[in-house]
Amino acid sequence: MAQQAKAVEKLLQRPLYIFDLPEELLYTLHLKTQTLSSHAVTQPSHQQTPVSGSPSLNRSDGNDEGHKAATSCTLCGLAFADLQEQRSHIRSDLHGYNIKQKLRGKTPVGEAEFEQLVGQLDESLSGSDSSDSDSDDGDEAGGPKTKDTTLSALLKRQAKVTDGDAEDAPTRRRKQGQGKPPMLWFGSSKLPSNTSLGVYRAVFSNKEQDAEGQLVETVQRKQLAPKPAPPQQKKPPRDEEDGGVPLPASMLPKATSASGPHYFLCMIGGGHFAGMLVSLIPKLTKKAGLEDRSATVIAHKTFHRYTTRRKQGGSQSANDNSKGNAHSAGAGIRRYNETALIDEVRALLAEWRGWIETAELLFVRASGSTNRRTLFGPYEEQVLSQKDDRVRGFPFNTRRATQSELMRAFVELTRVKVEIVDEAALARQAEEAAAMAAKAEIALANSKVSASKAAKLSKEDEEAALHTTQLQGLIRRSKAPGLLSYLQSNGIIAGFRFFPPDQNHHAPTPLHLAAASNSPACITALLGKAGADPGVRNEDGKSAFDIAGDRPTRDAFRLARSQLGEDRWTWDAAGVPPALSQAEAEQRTAREKEEKAAEDAAEKQRRAAETERLRKEDAEKQAGARDKKFGRGHVMEKPKFTAEERRMEEARGMTEEMRMRLEREKRARAAEERMKRLQGR
Repeated sequence: MAQQAKAVEKLLQRPLYIFDLPEELLYTLHLKTQTLSSHAVTQPSHQQTPVSGSPSLNRSDGNDEGHKAATSCTLCGLAFADLQEQRSHIRSDLHGYNIKQKLRGKTPVGEAEFEQLVGQLDESLSGSDSSDSDSDDGDEAGGPKTKDTTLSALLKRQAKVTDGDAEDAPTRRRKQGQGKPPMLWFGSSKLPSNTSLGVYRAVFSNKEQDAEGQLVETVQRKQLAPKPAPPQQKKPPRDEEDGGVPLPASMLPKATSASGPHYFLCMIGGGHFAGMLVSLIPKLTKKAGLEDRSATVIAHKTFHRYTTRRKQGGSQSANDNSKGNAHSAGAGIRRYNETALIDEVRALLAEWRGWIETAELLFVRASGSTNRRTLFGPYEEQVLSQKDDRVRGFPFNTRRATQSELMRAFVELTRVKVEIVDEAALARQAEEAAAMAAKAEIALANSKVSASKAAKLSKEDEEAALHTTQLQGLIRRSKAPGLLSYLQSNGIIAGFRFFPPDQNHHAPTPLHLAAASNSPACITALLGKAGADPGVRNEDGKSAFDIAGDRPTRDAFRLARSQLGEDRWTWDAAGVPPALSQAEAEQRTAREKEEKAAEDAAEKQRRAAETERLRKEDAEKQAGARDKKFGRGHVMEKPKFTAEERRMEEARGMTEEMRMRLEREKRARAAEERMKRLQGR
């Protein structure tokens, strides 16, 4: 066992490259039909490789503990290098869309299919250099849409698609494996049974995917011998945009074919474009005396243009289409940059035409109609075509379009994932799922039985349900005359049981409901005129008197006992206290009123005395403060008012009409005084 463990450790000591597998594994592979459950994974080897101009395909970063803690999403069928990537995926549009699909009982979709769905919309996926997404900077209308906005737009669009439209969907999309998991899992006799090797389905052509039984032979045919590394040369300055390997597209030879198998990868979004041609033949290198393998970049190029409306989001063209052309300086710059970016990207694709036409696969990320038109046209002498079977999306989340992100995506695509599965955990999950399914079936069957019983009511039950509704409505509104009239006109006894019984266990009779509703009038009518029995008890063993809520309701039972006599019912057994006559009730009410009036008068006197005491204490405090300030016996002089203040004081409290009359009188007296003085002269 120790030797076997060492052999396994030796095979898996470095990350595995799909096109250069060890012979021990290559010729012992077999395809697994069972899908792995991420909840049972104990040691995933899906890890992040530091990106450089020519990244290592085999190098381990010494972060094994972090790799062991890697997680994945079973709903979307994706694996992640660390917890941060998983959290970013949970906030992504793909995960939200698959949750809605599951709630509607539909099959979740893969990332490639979701990208095709969103590509038909004018809204783009949100994204940035620091967050996982399939778009960048909100490159379409409305800016960086939230997940709910994008999903609602997608669902609205899908709601308009009829079944006939779904049948007419392009055959190419069905060939790319709609609804299939993104990973293919292999086993090996050199590895334990609980260890599986995962390869992305996207690295196989459509024909190879259709011949699923021959995938092992396909992997064996795809093996490539490494080539020695060229002699080291001084590196020219790197690209300022992303730090990628230097080799401008203008310096590439006008070749029509590549010297070996290679991939074309490109991303576009939010004014960012990155394209790369990378060879599948690994390059041998030696680092610290150990043999290592790295990728060979044939060519790469990045562009960036200011096309998105900062702090508002969305491309300028999308904003113009939705709101009309803006006339600001920034809008003009963005329009010019959009056109320039389209010209630059298409010119680069034309320059790389020979390499693209001979590439084995074309991996493209272009979310949004504007970005897809930039790459796929239609335009004259276009290079890329949506009908090309080699075109596919990235089956995992990507970030901003940069050279480093393209290299990370290539390493992710071509690296073999090692998963160690706890088979006991899988068995427990299967048992729990089966138990939950059985419980759900039982609950569904019980609900169907209850529904069928409820649907098949007899004529008597229907009448009882109708009478129950009418009687309960009258009692709750305290309509005693209407209650008696309904009982007499329909020939219903006062001890009628409400229907259905299970919904009226607390108040099964009209008398119980009247007591619970605190309706003395209905109680008096039911006991005195309808002949209701107060000894009837509900399912809890309580009589109508036991559930009465206030004293007037309880007094109604005692008055009825006094009026009907002791021999009419077994009042004591029903819990009704001794009889109470009407005169006694009135005397008690009068006595309580007198006591209440006396209490109110005493309270009024107490409050008056307290008010007087507080007034005196306040006056004494003011007098003490005045004596302390001016001395004992000091008399305060009356304040002297000016003529204006005196007039305001005299007019205080008067109406407007009275003040006007007072002013007229003053003016008249003043005129008389002036006339007297003139006559005296």
